[in-house]
Parts: sequence; C-alpha cells; structure tokens
Amino acid sequence: MSGPTADVSARLAWPDDAAAIVRVQLASWRTSYAHLIPAAELDALDPAALTERWVSTITTPQDARLRVLVALERADVRGFALVHPSFDPDSDRVADGEVGEFVVDAGHQRAGHGSRLLQAAMDTLAADRFTRAVWWVNAADDALRAFVTESGWAADGAHRELGSATGATIKQVRLHTSLA
Repeated sequence: MSGPTADVSARLAWPDDAAAIVRVQLASWRTSYAHLIPAAELDALDPAALTERWVSTITTPQDARLRVLVALERADVRGFALVHPSFDPDSDRVADGEVGEFVVDAGHQRAGHGSRLLQAAMDTLAADRFTRAVWWVNAADDALRAFVTESGWAADGAHRELGSATGATIKQVRLHTSLA
C-alpha cells in the first residue's frame, strides 16, 4: 500500500481564482520588478480592481484562445499562467501561441507546480491548434530560463528591451518550442 500523495493539479482558472491570482502576481512583482517599479506604486495598486480585471479576462477574454490556468495545491492557487495567440509582428496568430505570463508563488517553487502548470499550458495551446509556442523570458532570470530550456524550449534569436517609468529596462529573449 502506498502512502498519501499531495493533492496537486493544474486547470483552467475559474472566476473565484482571481483574488488568489492577484495575490501571487503582486508578490511576484514586488520581488521580480523591485528595481523597475517603486514600492509606492505597487502599494497603490488596487487589488480589488486587479481582481475584477482577472475575472473579466477569465470570463470574457478578447480572444477565445486566451486562457488563464492555475496550479493548485488542494484548493490553494500556487501559480498561474496566461496563454494566448502571439502578437509579435513576425508571428502567425493562427499557428503561434504564447505564454504571456507564468508565475509560481516563490514560497511554493520547486514543488512541481511549475512543471504541471507548464504542461497544462502546452496542452491548452495544442488543443487550440497552435503548432508553435513562444515565450518572452527576462534575460537575467537564469532560474526561469533554465527551467524553460530544460523543458525543451530554445532561443530563436529574437530579443527586446522593455522600459519603465523609472528609466530602468528589462532585457528579454524569446524562446520557442514546437507543439506538433
């Protein structure tokens, strides 16, 4: 007889998940973007307004292929992903999907939530008949880039810089993988 197993999963998000998504998102922003977004600006964000925005994204997306997924431990959201058609100028919006956002709560990383969430994202993109997926990753985020490349993704040569109101920039590289 085997011992108990953890109750973990990944699934499409429900509107009731929106507040937990905001909690995970804001915690991530406070650590990942502390050098770009002043703490006062993050503190000024209205969690209720962000929650309503996520509810709208989940219930009435602008594109039927825009999906929000969550990684769960029991009923607790431990991470989320946003997948959608790629809007890059050199992408084919019919064939190319994108991982637009991917966050696992810092206190619950290395517990398999990211792997489950990534697999659910790839399955969702494939079910929506995308044949290739792209993902813009911060060039300085070695841990995420290693996780993604170890999962079969590779750089495709594209890069960009995103600026902030503070004048700081984030350098990103685009990774891609086949969904065929």
